Amino acid sequence: MTADVPTAAPTTTDPGTIRLALIVGGLVVALVAGFAVGRFAVGSASTPAGGVPAGALAEHSHSPGTGAHDHGPGTPDDTVGGLALSEAGYTLTAEQTTFAVDRPQELRFQIRDATRRAVTGFAVVHEKPMHLIVVRRDLTGYQHLHPTMSTDGTWRVPLTLTAAGSWRAYADFTALDAAGRQTPVTLGVDLLAAGDHAPRTLPPATRTATVDGFTVGYEGTPQIGASAPLLFRISADGAPVTGIERYLGAYGHLVAIREGDLGYLHVHPEPALVDGAVKFWLSVPSPGRYRLFFDFQVGGVVRTAEFTLTAG
Repeated sequence: MTADVPTAAPTTTDPGTIRLALIVGGLVVALVAGFAVGRFAVGSASTPAGGVPAGALAEHSHSPGTGAHDHGPGTPDDTVGGLALSEAGYTLTAEQTTFAVDRPQELRFQIRDATRRAVTGFAVVHEKPMHLIVVRRDLTGYQHLHPTMSTDGTWRVPLTLTAAGSWRAYADFTALDAAGRQTPVTLGVDLLAAGDHAPRTLPPATRTATVDGFTVGYEGTPQIGASAPLLFRISADGAPVTGIERYLGAYGHLVAIREGDLGYLHVHPEPALVDGAVKFWLSVPSPGRYRLFFDFQVGGVVRTAEFTLTAG
């Protein structure tokens, strides 16, 4: 007698179980795909081999007669820069802020973004990605320097503070984000040169200055809240100088710093000389006294003529 072997009942799957499996599988696929896309996006904006991101040090220039905080005739910008360490999502962090008097040292700093990462992408504005202006709080000792950046985003520049007291350093730059957007910013940091501080009185307002045998005068009257032309003429031995040379891609550079809070304006000139003069458009943001620093180059040497301006 042969025993009957029971036949296994056919297996059935609950439809709810099938739907759950499909949902879980779909989520896994979506997560994997999202991770891959995320890696591609971050990689495309990250720093490639060599440490400098694509687009870093891209060419950029302001319109004629304008700078990061001044936008030419008809479009005055009354906002001064350099009043804070942080602005527009960027922060200046200096490794050291105390210096010995009249001793060459190295100033090292980074520009960091809102995530505290060092920025390495900068536009080249007037032939340099970074313009560093240094001046004592009594508006003496002006220096216009150009640091160099290492691949980790650290800027370095030799600096000598020639007198004791509190100094202000302005980092004037145009940052590039991963999408190539440009943000012009000027950040400021205080530096201290230890020792007895003997502040100097700001010289009276004048339209002429002498430096190294050159006489520099300017024409025009700056207006509060409105762009006005200023024309700087250079002469020597009573005759106009015809050999004004381009310096950093322009015939001159003008920095204006407001007495008191040290608000900063950096203005670039028209691309060509105007009747032998260097022409700027300047809008001052408020009444008060300003110190003007006019950089020009003749015979391969850069000189700075300084003026006191009373506005309002």
